[in-house]
Amino acid sequence: MSAYQPASQGTGASISRRHFFQSVGGGIYGGALTCLFERDLIGGSGVPAHEPPAPALYDLTPKTPHFTPKARAVIHLFMNGGPSQMDLFDPKEELTRHHGKSYFNKIAGEVESPGSAGALMRSPFQFKRHGKSGAWVSEIMPHVAKHMDEIALIRSMHSTILTHEPAIYKIQSGRMLPGYPSLGSWVVYGLGNENQSLPAYVVLDDPLGLPVNGVENWQSAFLPPVYQGMRFRATGSPLLNLKPDSAQPEDILALERDLLRRLDEIHLRKRPGHPSLEARMSTYQLAGRMQLEATDALDISRESPATLEFYGLNDKRTESYGRRCLIARRLVERGVRFVQLYINGQIWDNHGNIATGLREACERTDKPVAALLQDLKQRGLMDSTLVIWGGEFGRLPIAQMAADMDETKAGRDHNKNAMVTWMAGAGIKPGITYGSTDEIGLAAAENKVSVEDWHATILHLLGLRHDQLHFDRLGLKEKLTSVFEPHIIKDILA
Repeated sequence: MSAYQPASQGTGASISRRHFFQSVGGGIYGGALTCLFERDLIGGSGVPAHEPPAPALYDLTPKTPHFTPKARAVIHLFMNGGPSQMDLFDPKEELTRHHGKSYFNKIAGEVESPGSAGALMRSPFQFKRHGKSGAWVSEIMPHVAKHMDEIALIRSMHSTILTHEPAIYKIQSGRMLPGYPSLGSWVVYGLGNENQSLPAYVVLDDPLGLPVNGVENWQSAFLPPVYQGMRFRATGSPLLNLKPDSAQPEDILALERDLLRRLDEIHLRKRPGHPSLEARMSTYQLAGRMQLEATDALDISRESPATLEFYGLNDKRTESYGRRCLIARRLVERGVRFVQLYINGQIWDNHGNIATGLREACERTDKPVAALLQDLKQRGLMDSTLVIWGGEFGRLPIAQMAADMDETKAGRDHNKNAMVTWMAGAGIKPGITYGSTDEIGLAAAENKVSVEDWHATILHLLGLRHDQLHFDRLGLKEKLTSVFEPHIIKDILA
């Protein structure tokens, strides 16, 4: 016999257990729905028109850091693809000594593509020590090599995944999954911006194409949309439709903007507590202010011919990246908080022909990066700007795609256990090499640095405590460093 008995409609009728929970469940759902839409349901017309607009919950006005910062702005040079540490900054004599020796069986679990794995492979490039610090740098980075006394080189960083997409999510947001705010979004959420006529977080991606993971690299995710990265075009108008189709007198434009602002405020008063709406209105207002400021910031024609040549704009190999490095300097000079530069696709992902591919990647970026460091220094901006260089992981010490062990044809597979990165500028101790890898460059060995340590150190330099920078979401205090307890890399701090 069924346990469910339909309740009669009369007074005092018995109600079965199942019917009771069905009825109560509907009430709970209705109550929850009413709570979620409470602000839209109250009063029909919302807040009376005579009341002042509700203050924005989130904006880009300057915010007080947790403590006195060393850095005011960040330029992040993201080298997506996984630059090879033992071919750029971490030479290994053992690889030269044991070139061609089988090693796959010892590291089979660390190889993403075992079918194309070869033996230990020496670097096809020569290394020299540079500067008073004596830092080792490959011959294919001759320009950055001149600045090693200004750089803190970290050779013991590591990640937790050896596939590009999740590894890039990890570097950008601290998690291996999409849907989490990027480092730049966290920074501007915590600090706001110094120039209210320019975006706080600017992205200068490559005109040749988006990097791996596309626009998700600079997403704000569950942080309010106002903290999302804004893409600037390096040539032409920085933003499409930034200027009106037809010229109008400035007083007419001012009246139009004022009218639009008032209409927006009326609209928002009726719909308080909508971050997306607030962000959209903020963006409209910013667009009006940017019409002059953004165009000026990207107008590199005002730079001297010597400066343009210095950044490599006279060479087709370096013109694109050089232009964006120069624009990055002009942006931080004008108070932009966080600037990210990207390369199309993943030019550092050298599975084969590393002798050619890695050299080409350096040819596109080495001179512009060195010019950026020099330009920031001579303009007094290095004291307030933190420059960061690096990718999402490193490479393995064994060959890939070369059965004959010809290092001029072979490449290297992904390696999550060792990678190289460097920082320069505000708050950084110059001319030091921190940490080390094992004798063949397979894994970080001394003074290991996790991605969380790296994030926490960047926040620290900006005057932000990683454990206090959080966003309340679904009852959790979400943080860039998640539930980890990272360590600040104190030995690289000035």
